[in-house]
Parts: sequence; structure tokens; C-alpha cells
Amino acid sequence: MNGLRCLSGCALLVSLAASAAPQVEVIANGLSNPRGLAFAPDGALYVTEAGKGGNGACAVLGDGQNACYGETGAVLRIDIAGVKAPVYVLRNLPSLAPEGGFGANGPQAVAFAADGTGKVAMGLGSQRATREGLGRYSHLFGQLIALPKAKGTVRFGPDKTPGAGPAPFPGAAANDKARIDIAAYEDQHDPAGDGSDSNPVGLLALPGQWLAVDAGANALFRFGSDRQISTLATFGPRDVPAPPFLGLPPGATIPMQAVPTSVAQGPDGALYVGQLTGFPFPAGAANVYRVPAGGGEPEVYASGLTNITGLAFDAAGRLHVLQIGDGFAGPGGPPLLAPGRLIRVEADGTRTVVYDQLYYPYGLAIGPDGAAYVTNNGIVPGPVPGAFPDGGQVLRIPLD
Repeated sequence: MNGLRCLSGCALLVSLAASAAPQVEVIANGLSNPRGLAFAPDGALYVTEAGKGGNGACAVLGDGQNACYGETGAVLRIDIAGVKAPVYVLRNLPSLAPEGGFGANGPQAVAFAADGTGKVAMGLGSQRATREGLGRYSHLFGQLIALPKAKGTVRFGPDKTPGAGPAPFPGAAANDKARIDIAAYEDQHDPAGDGSDSNPVGLLALPGQWLAVDAGANALFRFGSDRQISTLATFGPRDVPAPPFLGLPPGATIPMQAVPTSVAQGPDGALYVGQLTGFPFPAGAANVYRVPAGGGEPEVYASGLTNITGLAFDAAGRLHVLQIGDGFAGPGGPPLLAPGRLIRVEADGTRTVVYDQLYYPYGLAIGPDGAAYVTNNGIVPGPVPGAFPDGGQVLRIPLD
């Protein structure tokens, strides 16, 4: 179900930070578990930080990891020239992470409508009940929240549970009115029929509607101005060869969850959805699916890819695919092999590796300058001396 297995907790045993080629620029660093990123209509770049958890209450998530609560998640505005320091737009958002803070869950994606309205997808990685009582903002896990248009810092009101206390500043509750509770919808409807599990990680704004990809629910959801959620598509499991260390008979297979992570609208108006895949994360098993604009049965558009977390079309209509890893690394240590890759997929199926010196990249956006912007070291909780001194990064990668 929640196929982001071990991405929220496995201890990191190696350091494989990106060694940038001369043309690749680091425009921000020091970030804490940077995930999705998007350009606003005014050309400003925003990035989500999933945070690094904290010392609050703990819960076992769908991947089996014990993650603890903190208010370390955030959304930042990034100077694409790399001159000014990132500016916090939202901070003190809830975050869940195992000890050490690697692979946190929290703010996962950001997107903007044409009028500048922004929303943020808050991950969860479990059923709705798991979020209850973890902390004053834990009710935001599994929801979509509003991003303020005004440049500044906004915080959100607390959980309404008895004893939670008043809002930390006047007017905070007003910021909660635009929330969309994806986790509650999944808990009530379970459209994929595989049990309640919600982890909104992908977000797309289209005229009059928003789309959310839920990696736990294995579904693509839609909602409009009425805030009513509907299901556009679900993504079922596939049987794949069992890894040898499971000790199953030769030739045995196990079901692999789809784990959709990203969505982009193509030049044809259809929706394209990339999948991470679940355990055992086999190399070459990830697909890009094409879903009709109005929803329906997904069909495979591109296969043979691996561990997808980002999709974007450039101005020429070429699809770019971001792979967070290169298949299963085996038990113990980081779950996925390095490197991550940015790959271009032409309409005729031709594929080109644009850049492959990435370590757990996560988010992808094409900028107004035609370059690709990627979050790198996406499971790193900030600067780690001797291993990840630069922490999470935002990279600018020129495209041909």
C-alpha cells in the first residue's frame, strides 16, 4: 500500500551527493528533506521541505518505520539566480521522521493556479487515524492546504482536540478553511480497494480544478472550487519476481504496489502519471501512464523506467522523467540504489539521460528559462557534517 517503503526511515550508510557537471548549478542548499517544487505565475520558484520530525509523539507508519512528530516542515521561495537566501513562506508545518530525520514525511508538493493561488500537499504514509493526537498540527497530514498569496509567513491553527490549546496567533483558524482532506476521502471510499492508506505526494493545478496523486491510495484524485473530491484513476498492483532474500521457491512472484507519485498534463491534454513502484522496487518496472483528461482506465505510455518521482513536459512537448533511484539496494541501508537520473522521453520513445549524478532527487519543474529544476538529496535532513555538508539542494539543469 504505502510503497514509499524505507524512504521514511532507513539509516543512510553511504554518501553519494551529486557531483555537478560544470553546466549544473546549485541554486539553494542546506534544505531539510526537500521534495516538490513549482513555479508561480510570477516566475518565483517554491520548494517544499518535509522537515526532520522532532521529539514529539511517535507512530508506526505504513512502511513499518517509527516516526516522531515535530513542526519542522516548511515551504520556501527560492531565488533562481542563487544569490539571495531562501525565504520561508510557510513554516512550523508538521513533520514525521525516524530518529536522525532522514526521509521525513510532511510537506510533499506545491502547485499554483494561473491566478496565483497555491496549494501544498501534506504527506502521511498511513491511514487517517494514525495522525490523530500526534501534535497540535498533526491533523494537517494527508491534507491539501492553502499557500498564502502575500509574501510572508503564515502558520496554521491547532488541532481541535480537547486540551490542544488556542491558536498560536490571531486569525490562524481562517487559514484552515481551504483545506481538502484527502486522507479522510481515502479512509471513507478506498477507491483502489486495497485498504485505507493515504500519502498525497503529487499536485497539479489545471483551469478550474486541482489534481492530487496519492502514493498510499494508489489513486489520482480531482477536486474543484466546490472542494468535492472525485477519483480520476486508480493504479493496481502487478506481480513481480520475488527477491532471493525472501527465501521463496524459485520462480515465485509477489504483488508490487503501483505507488503513483507524479502527474503532468501533456500537450494532448491527457494526464501523465509516473510511478515509484512499491517493494521490491525492481529496476525497469516503473511506468508512465496516460489517463484521459476526464479520468478513466490508465494505459501505459512509457515502460522500462525505474522509481519515478517527477514528470514535466518542456515547451517543445518533450516529457522529462525524474528517477529517484535505480532499483532495490537490498536490506539494510538506503533502500534504493544510486544514482537518480533525469531522463528525456521523446514522442517516438527515444530516451536520453540528461543528467545522472543525482542522489535521491525528488521534485522536478521546468522553469520559464527552459531549464529543469530538481530537488537533490531529497531524504537528507539538512547539513550533515562529513556526509552531506550541503544538506538538501535545488539544482538548475539546462536542457537542450
